Amino acid sequence: MTKENVLLTRPLPGLFFRYVAPAMAAMVLDGIQGIIDGIFIGNYVGADAMASVNIANPYYQIIIGSSMVICSGTMSAAGRALGAGDEKRAKDIYHSALLVLAAISVALMLAGIFGHRIIARLLGASPALLENSCRYIRALAVFVPAISFKILFGFSGRLIGRPQLYLAGTVTTISSNIFLDYLAVGVLGLGTAGAAGATGLAYLAGLLVVVRPLLRRETVLNLWDGGFRPREILHAAFNGSSEGVTYAATAVTVFLLNRSFMEAAGEGGVAAFTIISYVGNFVTLLMFGMSDGISPIISNNYGAGNWERIRKTLRAALISNFILGAVLFAVFCLWGRGLISLFLDSAADGEVIAMAAAGARIYGLCFLASGFNIVQSGYYTALGDAVSSILIAASRGIVFVALGLVLFPGVFGLNGVWFSLPFGEFATAAVCGLLYLGKRKIWKIQGRGEK
Repeated sequence: MTKENVLLTRPLPGLFFRYVAPAMAAMVLDGIQGIIDGIFIGNYVGADAMASVNIANPYYQIIIGSSMVICSGTMSAAGRALGAGDEKRAKDIYHSALLVLAAISVALMLAGIFGHRIIARLLGASPALLENSCRYIRALAVFVPAISFKILFGFSGRLIGRPQLYLAGTVTTISSNIFLDYLAVGVLGLGTAGAAGATGLAYLAGLLVVVRPLLRRETVLNLWDGGFRPREILHAAFNGSSEGVTYAATAVTVFLLNRSFMEAAGEGGVAAFTIISYVGNFVTLLMFGMSDGISPIISNNYGAGNWERIRKTLRAALISNFILGAVLFAVFCLWGRGLISLFLDSAADGEVIAMAAAGARIYGLCFLASGFNIVQSGYYTALGDAVSSILIAASRGIVFVALGLVLFPGVFGLNGVWFSLPFGEFATAAVCGLLYLGKRKIWKIQGRGEK
C-alpha cells in the first residue's frame, strides 16, 4: 500500500472478492457476538440474569454505534484522500479520528464505571434485575476503549491493503469470548459481571490482532503520523452518522413492530416476528458486509476520479445483494415452515409456526429491495454525501415502516403489519432511484460520473 494503491490499480473482480468476502464474514460474526453472553447467562445462571443482560444491551450498542459513526466516516474521508494522492491529509484525518474516538470511549467508560446504576435504571431495569444489570454495565465499561479501537483498527485494514485484518480480529474475538464466557460463567460462576468481563477481554484479544500493522511507521495509516484537524473529523463524523441512524432506526422499527404485532395477534404474533427476524437478520448482515466491503474501493476511486471503476463495483454489489435477497425470499416461500419449526416445538406451538410461516412469505419480499437500499446508503457514505446516506437509512428504518403501520393493519389486519416492512423497503428503493437521477444530472453538469 505504501508503494501502490491496489484499490486504484488491481483488476476489479479479484479486488471485489478480496474485500467483500472477509467483510461479509466479519459482519455475520459481529452479529453473533451480541448474543453469546445471553446464551451462557441463560444456560448457567437463569432467565432473570439473561433479562438483566438484555436490559444492559443498549449500553453495549451505544459503544458499538458511536464507534461505527467515527470509523465509517473516517474510512470514507481517508480513503478519498488516499485516492486523490494526498497522504498527508489522510494521515491527519486518521490521527484526528484516533483522538476523538479516544475521548468518546473514555467518556463512555467513565459513565459506565461511575454511573452504572443510573444507566441501568434509565434502561428500564426493575428492582429484581437492577443489580445484575449494574454488574454487567460496570464490568463492560472497563473495556470500552478496547471495543472501540478494535473496530477502528480492524476497519483500517481495508485502507492499508489488509482487508482480511478485521475478519481475523473478529474470529479472535468470537472464539475468545466463547472460551472466556464458559470459564467465567460456567466454571467460575461469576455471573453477569463475568460475562461482561469475558466480552471485554475477548475484544482486547481482537485488538491485539488488528493493531499490529498500524504500529509500523511505514504503513500509510499508522498510530504515529498526522496532526489534528477539527473540521475534517467533524465532517467525517457527520458523514458516518448514517451508521448511527441505522442503529437507531433498527431499535425504533423493532419497537413499533412488536407493539403492532402485540395488538394484532398477542404474544404469538411477537414470537412469530422474532423467529422470522432471527433468520432474516443473517442475510441482512451479509448485505451490510457487502456494503462495508466495497466502501474503500468506492472512496479511493472517487478521490482519484475513476468513475468507471466506481460504476462497475457498485453494479457488482447491487447484483450480488439482489441474488442474496432472492435466495432468502425463495427459502421463505418454499421452506419457511420447516425453517421456523427449528426454533419451536411443532406440537406445542403449531399456531405460532403457522402464523410465522404465513408472514414469512410477505416479509420475504423485503429482501428483494433491502440489499439495494443498504448498498446505496453505504455508497453515498463512501462518496462523502452524508445527507443522502442518512436520508436512505432513515427512510428504510423509520419513515416508511411507520407510515405502513399506520396505513395497512387497519385494512389487512395481521398481514398489514407484515406488509409494512416490504412497503418500507420498496418505497425507499424509489427514493434511491430519485436520488440517483438527481445526482446523475449534477455530475453530468460538473463533468463527473456517467456521460
